[in-house]
Amino acid sequence: MAVAYPVIGKWFRRPNGGLFEVVALDESDGTIEIQHFDGTIDEVELESWPELLLIEVSPPEDWSGSVDMDPDDYIGLKEGDMPPGYHDPLEFLHKKQ
Repeated sequence: MAVAYPVIGKWFRRPNGGLFEVVALDESDGTIEIQHFDGTIDEVELESWPELLLIEVSPPEDWSGSVDMDPDDYIGLKEGDMPPGYHDPLEFLHKKQ
């Protein structure tokens, strides 16, 4: 079985079915920061990554599960669309100010 490498922005499924996204890599500390679908942040040791038996998956259809958004952010969006700035967190934060 090939090892799925941790890449920021990629989603993975654990053998128990839990979904998470890689949100940061710190090679100097040897850690990978992950965010579970419910928004919980966790850290994984880089050397233990291959032992996790992860499968790389597509992002969930309900991509807003871990995103703190107001209902106003959804106005005028078609199903499956993301609000402007979602891919650039700084742009999204500037919109809120």
